[in-house]
Parts: sequence; C-alpha cells; structure tokens
Amino acid sequence: MSVEIKVPTLGESITEAIVGKWHKKVGDAVAVDEPVAVLETDKVTIDVQAPESGTIEAISFTEGAKVKIGDVIGKLKPGAAAAKASGATVPPSTAQTAAPQPAPAASGPAITPVARNVAAATGVDPTKVQGSGANGKVMKDDVLKAAQAPAPAPAAQAQAPASAPAATTLNAPSGPRAEERVRMTTLRKRVAERLLQAQSNAAILTTFNEVDMSAVMALRKQYGERYEKRHGVKLGFMSFFVKAAIEALKAYPAVNAFIEGDEVVFHHYYDVGIAVSGSRGLVVPIIRDAEQRSMAELEKVIADFGARAKSDKLTLAELQGGTFSITNGGIFGSMLSTPILNPPQTGILGMHNIVERPVVRDGQVVVRPIMYLALSYDHRLIDGREAVQFLVRIKDCIEDPERILLEV
Repeated sequence: MSVEIKVPTLGESITEAIVGKWHKKVGDAVAVDEPVAVLETDKVTIDVQAPESGTIEAISFTEGAKVKIGDVIGKLKPGAAAAKASGATVPPSTAQTAAPQPAPAASGPAITPVARNVAAATGVDPTKVQGSGANGKVMKDDVLKAAQAPAPAPAAQAQAPASAPAATTLNAPSGPRAEERVRMTTLRKRVAERLLQAQSNAAILTTFNEVDMSAVMALRKQYGERYEKRHGVKLGFMSFFVKAAIEALKAYPAVNAFIEGDEVVFHHYYDVGIAVSGSRGLVVPIIRDAEQRSMAELEKVIADFGARAKSDKLTLAELQGGTFSITNGGIFGSMLSTPILNPPQTGILGMHNIVERPVVRDGQVVVRPIMYLALSYDHRLIDGREAVQFLVRIKDCIEDPERILLEV
C-alpha cells in the first residue's frame, strides 16, 4: 500500500508554499526522515521528509507548483524491496505533472534544450549544425562554434559594385548573446513585495553619524581571548551594538513602536532582528527579549542564527515579529547605505565597514577606526531631532562602552 507524502504545517499564518526542488525522482530509494523535496515559503525553505523507507512511486507536483498544507505531493512504496529507478513508471494520475520533453523535429537532428536556447539567442539554424553528442545530438558547444564561424557571403553581395559603401560592423554583436530566464524564488518575491510595501506605506528618512570604534576594539583586544575561553564564543561587534541600540530605544521609545491605523503601539520589550545572509537571500531572525540577555548570550544567538541561515535551518517562529532591526553591510565592505524598514517597524540601524580615517582629537589630527552609522526611520512617527539623538546615544555607548554596563 502506498504512503502519502504530504505538505506539513508551515507555521502561523502561512497556508501555502512553492515546490522549490525535488531531491528524488520516481523510482529512487529513500530512507525514513530523508529529505525528498524542498518547499519555499515567503520566509524560509522547509524540507519535506520521507514518512517511511521505500521507493518514490509518484510525484504529484513538479518544481514551481503551488501547494497548500495537507496536499499530497507524492507517494512512496514502503519496504526494502523497492523497484529500481530504471523500471519505475509514473502513474497516469501524475503523468500530467511531468514536464514533457519536446520531441526533435522530424526534419532536423535532436538538440538539447540549452543548445536550443543558445541557437535562438544567436540566430543559428540548429537543423544545419553538425551535432557532436550521442546519435548526432546537437550540444551547446556545437551551436556556439556555428555562431562563431564566418558566414558565407551572399551571391548578390559578391556582385556589388566596388563603389558601394561597406556596411558598418563597429556596433554589431561579436559573439553569442545567450540569455537565461530563471523563476524568482518565493523568498525573493516576498522580499520584493515587502520592500515596495515599506516604501509605499511609510515616510522613510535616513540620518547618519560616525562612531569611533577605538574603545570597543581595545576591549576586544584586551579581553577577547579570556572571553572566548570562558564563554565559548568570540566577542564580536554585534553584541555591543545590540546593547547600545537597546539603551537608545529605552531613551526614545517611538523608535521601538508600531503605527496601527490611528494608534501608536509602544512596546515595553525589545525583540531585535539581526539581518543575516541565508542561502536564498537576506533573512532577519529575531532575538526575543534582547534586553534580558548578556553579551555572551547575544553573541551565541547571533552566531547560531548565521550558521543555521546558511543551511536554511531557521524556523518560521524565529523570523516572525521583531520591534527593531539591525543590519551590518560592513561585512560585505559597504561604506554607507540607507537601510529600508522592515514593516511594521519604524526604525532600522545600518552598520558599515570600519576604516581608519583622520579625525581631530584635542586639536590634533589623529587616525582612528571609524564606522559610519545609518538610521532609517518612519518620519510619520519619529521626528528628525529624535532620530539624530537616537544615533548620538548609540555613538556615546560605543565610544564609551562603560555606559552600557552602567546604563547611563
């Protein structure tokens, strides 16, 4: 008896997903709990695991298909006596889901899909190309060679009078001009929607400041080794900025608030989102009750977020909510940027790379490690004065880290 492979519960308020990839095909053997497919939601990707060991018997939804919770996306035949891939067939009920391969034209040789696309892009007639593949199949390289070969001159051109002006070729394409069309992932589409939503529904303004990182860097140099031995995690910059941001949010609570209709919702807790790079784009997991965590706890949570984001192991619950966000473009070398709000939040802090710059201290020009900071905020709720003072508060805490400990 066949065992159904169903779409699992995806999380609160999420009812559908896209089949992003099948790890297995019909006839493949699978072990219990082995990932067989990947579902893409608007926040994360989720592995669908085999409920039992056996052989994939049917695939009901191809890659790119939209599915809902509880949908049967495939079936497997349980047991060790699994059919081999070469002998497996797709049941008639699922045949429509397998994308049929175009049959080669009767008047020309067989051609691979990639070669067909390249031929269309370069204007090469694939029926006149000598294939190098099995049974004379036309491959991509065959089309590229044909595209680069000089075209024979037409007879009419050969008889043209010597006084006729030569056709200009200075701006003509010099080689193959291939294009590739790739479906946008659900995550990327959702990011695009939220960015447009943020721009359309909020009066976004950005203010900037610079911060001298000398004190924090000196602390890391002095205590970094002992800190790592005691806590099992490196002392990074992010925990300092999370703590500094919390101090600034306490002083300017509007930056930690939401606008809902005609009301302002002030949060008396601090759920800080940290932007990290996942395998499919930027995601923002949330540190719950960040004000109650030590710097070591913050560093451990952030390191865990970064590691699991790369392997798509973050849960939906970890990506929902948040009252304020921090993004660090400096790890990619960004000098300055204007981060976009993560709705319905009204503030986001942008960190950037640290560069040694000449500054004036006590009437003397000295070199200091400087970072530019950016605060994007919703001007409907936050005035420019508050935004500037918010950044100054962060600057003060970073340049004098004792303020974080003493909360002054």
